[in-house]
Amino acid sequence: MRGKETVRDMVLSLAAIGVVAAAIYLFGIPHDEGAKGSGVKTVDYRVELDTARRAAPYPVAAPEPGSLPKGWRATSVTYRPAAEPDGALWHLGFLDQDEEYIAVEQSDGKPVPFVEEVTQQARETKRTQRIDGEEWVRYEGDKYDALVRQEPGVTTVVTGTASYGQLTKMATALTEKKG
Repeated sequence: MRGKETVRDMVLSLAAIGVVAAAIYLFGIPHDEGAKGSGVKTVDYRVELDTARRAAPYPVAAPEPGSLPKGWRATSVTYRPAAEPDGALWHLGFLDQDEEYIAVEQSDGKPVPFVEEVTQQARETKRTQRIDGEEWVRYEGDKYDALVRQEPGVTTVVTGTASYGQLTKMATALTEKKG
């Protein structure tokens, strides 16, 4: 009855492999509970923010911890030191609770090409809104909308696929500091 032992052995081997695979899945693979199944990793931007604030020639804008609505999470962060013609570039990207993209972009380079690039060619609307006493200009685009504030030495853009209400929440949460 060698054939029956082989089938029984094969079933037992498959069961053992299944147990090992389940254990590896449950305990060996990190699961990001905050990602809502989107597959987008959350990043901690504090180190890059501190580095950018020390290196940038302008006060770098970022939301203070706890200042954004529940469910918002940082997904990307970069700081690139000054390079002609772009200047020093700061980027901090988020997804809100509805998986809409919102980014904070800053540069001390030429404002027009910078705004065109980070807003994906959004157009100035001539409409403005006041956020914490500062004047922001609204931009509308096919892909991204944006709020843009130009000051001497730096252009700050809050842009993304989210609504103006969500962009405003981000702009309101921003704190600018120089390290």
